[in-house]
Amino acid sequence: MNTALWIIAGVLAAVFLVAGSNKLFIARERLAKAPGGGWVLDFRPRFVKALGAVEILGAVGLVLPALLGVAPVLVPLAASGLAAIMVGAATVTYRRREFGHMVLDLTYGALVVFVALGRFGPGSFTA
Repeated sequence: MNTALWIIAGVLAAVFLVAGSNKLFIARERLAKAPGGGWVLDFRPRFVKALGAVEILGAVGLVLPALLGVAPVLVPLAASGLAAIMVGAATVTYRRREFGHMVLDLTYGALVVFVALGRFGPGSFTA
């Protein structure tokens, strides 16, 4: 189980690092032209940048605390925060009637919930 959690957390960290970097460093107008990116025009540019920064922090929080052995309790907290973001993303894509993207958002959400549940509790990094 520990190996599966590490693999899933690593893949999710890469996904959220790329997604957050895109939101943080690419212009909103260019993001809107990407497939499924029209939602950015529904929000202020500052919100999109802040969301990107939070996603990057969440990506780092999924692996770095456990990897360094410093405050590993931050891993399930980061996963919980990313799960909340994915619920919001699924809600936005549902309202925009982008059901394919909504399914993807819910899949990422389910995976971060799996990591959060697997990493809460004593001995969660050894079993």
